[in-house]
Amino acid sequence: MKFVYLFAALLGFTACISDEESKAAAQGGTDSATVLNDSANYTTVQWSDSIQNLGTVREGEKLEVVFKMKNTGTKPLVVQSVAASCGCTVPSKPEEPVMPGAEAAIKAVFDSQGRSGTNHKTITVVTNTIGNQNHVLEFNVEVIGSKEGPKATNIQPVKTGI
Repeated sequence: MKFVYLFAALLGFTACISDEESKAAAQGGTDSATVLNDSANYTTVQWSDSIQNLGTVREGEKLEVVFKMKNTGTKPLVVQSVAASCGCTVPSKPEEPVMPGAEAAIKAVFDSQGRSGTNHKTITVVTNTIGNQNHVLEFNVEVIGSKEGPKATNIQPVKTGI
């Protein structure tokens, strides 16, 4: 009887493995970790705007940044991960591979709260690309005052001596 339970469990396990392999094959390849480690699956990418100057925003505003890319190779482009240089920037990536000739974007939301002054932020994107798999995207933004305007302080005016 124990043999029957063991056989059923083993059969269920192998069915799950086969199902995962079938899904990967239907999506045009294997999982992203395999693609990133197999140079036969590498492709090329073209960034239309990897450095952006976003001008000026008021402190407290949230700003969306979009970095456009195009798969210029012959294999699907897989974006494994995106990471921002600071917690004030939250990036997102395409979840599906970008097919050859297709375009996609890396998006990020920058929260300017508490970030007065000049801000230079970076986002590192890891892909299955020939040569360098790490791509650094950059944006600059000047954050001024808060939405309410400058806060009143107890400052006495300075006399000029006239």
